[in-house]
Amino acid sequence: MPTPLPDVVLITKADCHLCSDARAAVGRVTEALGLGWSEQSVDNDVALRERFAEEIPVVLVDGVQRDFWKIDEVRLERTLRRALQPGI
Repeated sequence: MPTPLPDVVLITKADCHLCSDARAAVGRVTEALGLGWSEQSVDNDVALRERFAEEIPVVLVDGVQRDFWKIDEVRLERTLRRALQPGI
């Protein structure tokens, strides 16, 4: 059975310069690995806004918070490579 692809979600908000940088970082890493990603805004989701408040932008991988504010591309790539190769 093939390994499911990691679910990468970027949590953002409007008028957020760090979010623009995060979009670019997540895009570069996921593109290099042949993965997709999605974006959710706290502007339209009260629960997300309460959960992440001052940590925006936030990267979730399979529902687990992996980074916030400034996205570390090396760490994100390492996390995603591990998710693609379970048991390692």
